[in-house]
Amino acid sequence: MMQIGDKLPNFLGTNQNDEPVYGSAYLGKKLVLYFYPKDNTSGCTAEARNLRDNYDELRKAGYEVVGVSIDSALSHQKFITKNQLPFDLISDTEKTLVEHFGVWGEKKLYGRTYMGVFRTTFIFNEEGVLERIFKPKEITVSNHANQILNK
Repeated sequence: MMQIGDKLPNFLGTNQNDEPVYGSAYLGKKLVLYFYPKDNTSGCTAEARNLRDNYDELRKAGYEVVGVSIDSALSHQKFITKNQLPFDLISDTEKTLVEHFGVWGEKKLYGRTYMGVFRTTFIFNEEGVLERIFKPKEITVSNHANQILNK
């Protein structure tokens, strides 16, 4: 897992439009890089909508927001349209980024064991240095923007 003080990788992946997303594009801004399990699931939708509803306030505080899941670009396009999301979503179908950040692993739900993405948020400062990590049990999906803003 990435540790406090680690640098943001330059190549992050491709977004919902299959365009490359570079960490260097966020230098000079604070970056909320949030990893979530799956488009169109209840918790992930609540988290995305909370970040959407507080997007202007996050931007005023100097933050850019980028989401990451292993869903396809097409799935992200539909998720963005359906929920009117104003930020990019990285499609990590090859699991490169989720593995690099240490958020891919074995999960258990209703007695079933499977591999998946752990809901985790990484906050990078203006120099691209990791300052904060919100681990799965620390995230309240319906209030995550306020957690980021320390409210």
